[in-house]
Amino acid sequence: MEVRIGVTHTPKEIEVELAEDTDHDSLMSQIEEALRVDGTVLWLTDKRGRKVGVPVHSVAYIEIDSAHEDRRVGFGVP
Repeated sequence: MEVRIGVTHTPKEIEVELAEDTDHDSLMSQIEEALRVDGTVLWLTDKRGRKVGVPVHSVAYIEIDSAHEDRRVGFGVP
């Protein structure tokens, strides 16, 4: 599962690749809870065990993609 976080005042996204067995509903609850309280940090652990923290006041948006989706890149993609 891949999570992309848009940060205010920054053109780049933060991309975190989570473990394949990450529970989607649990992740959504964790994100929603962190975003409710101003001044907190949203912590995610990637598939290699590294922790990534983003201050919630800087979050512009969050995208969650399933790792099983086909991503096509290049010429001739329909």
